[in-house]
Amino acid sequence: MSPPLPRSSSGTSSGALQEPTGLAGLITDVMSALGEAGVGVLVLLETVFPPIPSEVVLPLAGFLSQQGRMNAILAVALATAGSFLGAVLLYLLGAKMGEERVVRGLSKLPLVDREDFERAAGWFRRHGRSAVFFGRLIPGVRSLISLPAGAEHMPLRTFALFTIAGSLLWNVLLIGLGYFLGTQYHLVDQYAQYFDVVLYAALAALVGWLVRRRIRRRRAG
Repeated sequence: MSPPLPRSSSGTSSGALQEPTGLAGLITDVMSALGEAGVGVLVLLETVFPPIPSEVVLPLAGFLSQQGRMNAILAVALATAGSFLGAVLLYLLGAKMGEERVVRGLSKLPLVDREDFERAAGWFRRHGRSAVFFGRLIPGVRSLISLPAGAEHMPLRTFALFTIAGSLLWNVLLIGLGYFLGTQYHLVDQYAQYFDVVLYAALAALVGWLVRRRIRRRRAG
């Protein structure tokens, strides 16, 4: 495993970058400890239950790859494997339990809304295979689209092909973005201190919106 990034006495230099802190720092620590396998594990968890969005995990993997602490190609491969395994788990759950039972059970979880499942199911029925492919590129849909695919008994081989293709494209784009960012030392040093503030603000806004939407639905009901 490659050594940590060097630091200058002031914390940064032209060739030494400031290490991420907060949530980004925690994700970086996991990937530094587990290597490329950590990318696959985090993406697998995000696919099944997204507490840590891949929009954070994948660019950080690209950043570490540019710094020589990770192999970018292997990171893409394992991230795609993690996406696929998570999607297959949800596909099998939908196939075994049926869409209605799965939706009824999962919609009882905090901040999970039944309408999100129904929207994903309707999109799948309208677009079929293309919904599986493009669904892997849309935040919030990547996980849900696997459930109606399984419930409708889409051929597993077809599901696997379009899931892998969509996941591979998504992972290449975001890891590539992080790799490019790692070359822009002045941007990283300038904005690293604001990254967690923006990230936590975005997560808080999302949670607030989901809570507000659920309260409105209950009042309407």
